[in-house]
Amino acid sequence: MSQRKLKKPIEKIRAELLADPDTKRIAKAVGLELEPYVEMVLDYLQHPEKEPVLKVASDEELRAAGYEPPTTEEIGQFFLAGARGELGLGGPDHNKSGFDSGPSTAGKPSLQGTEGQQQVRSEDPEKQKQLLEQMRKGGSGRV
Repeated sequence: MSQRKLKKPIEKIRAELLADPDTKRIAKAVGLELEPYVEMVLDYLQHPEKEPVLKVASDEELRAAGYEPPTTEEIGQFFLAGARGELGLGGPDHNKSGFDSGPSTAGKPSLQGTEGQQQVRSEDPEKQKQLLEQMRKGGSGRV
């Protein structure tokens, strides 16, 4: 593997990552201590050709390792909870772009797309049932 030439010294990047509140939040969200997470980020930064490790395991392999795999229903509820913002991950606020900072926005279109629109509610049991049914089938348009 070849190392990438960085524009800043690695120690400066490490210090910035360790001080960054977003880095701390992400490390906590993925279940890692801050320092090992930062070292992993630095490794990928220095080796951009390196692929992240992803292991797909069967339900039997998960059970043998002591994990009970989630049901399709549980996975669907997880995605619905994420769509409702109930997972506590708190991603970036895309509505705060810096372009809307001026007080004189009269007559200008909104970038939020929410003016005069009702929010789509996923609390409707029938819609939830339809969404879960689509997920079981592999998405809309598939049989």
